[in-house]
Amino acid sequence: MKMWMRKTAVVLITIMTLGMYTPSVLLPTETEEHKGREDSDESVANAVSIADEVDEIDVTLEPDDDYFIRAMTEKAKEQTLTKLGPRIVNQVDDDFTEMILPKMEEVLEGILAEAGQDKLEYYGITEHPASGEGERIFNIHDYHKEQDIAKFHVRRENRPLEGYWFNFHYHLSDDSFEKHHLIGEIYWDKNMPPKWMA
Repeated sequence: MKMWMRKTAVVLITIMTLGMYTPSVLLPTETEEHKGREDSDESVANAVSIADEVDEIDVTLEPDDDYFIRAMTEKAKEQTLTKLGPRIVNQVDDDFTEMILPKMEEVLEGILAEAGQDKLEYYGITEHPASGEGERIFNIHDYHKEQDIAKFHVRRENRPLEGYWFNFHYHLSDDSFEKHHLIGEIYWDKNMPPKWMA
C-alpha cells in the first residue's frame, strides 16, 4: 500500500474513533461513575456525530494523475541536473531550462499518460545517473513487471571544427531501446567538458 494511502487511512480512523476508546487508567471510579454517566452519554453522542460528519466528507483515495506526473517530471529534472553536475550546469543552465527541459517533460508526460491510470502507480524513476563518461540520466521503470519502459540519456559529441555538444535523447522498450529519439542538443565549447557529475 502506498505511504500516502496509509497516512490517510490512519488519519481517517483516528477521526472516526475519536472519544470512543478510553484507557482503563482514565475510567471513573465507583463513586464518580454515577455523576460521570451523564458526561459519558454526552461524549458518546458527540463521537457519533463526529463519525457521521466524517462519513459525509468526500474522500477519494484515487491517485491524482496530474500530481504524479508533476512529481515524476520534477524527479527527472533533479536527476538530470545531478547528472550534469555543478560545473556543467553553471554554463548550460539557461539553454537546458529553455530548450531541453520542456521537451523532456513533454516526452515524459506522454509516456506516463500512455501507460494509463492502472499502470501509473507502478512506474518510477531510477536513481543514480551514470557518472564519468556514461550516458544514462534515468530510466522509467515499471516495478510491477520489473522492466524498463524508457531510458533517458545524454551523450557528449565532439564534432570536428565545431567543438563539444551534449545530445539529449531517449530510448523506448517498444523497439528494444535501439532507436535514438532526439530531445535536443546544447553546445558546450571547443574544450573538452568535465566528466558527468563533476
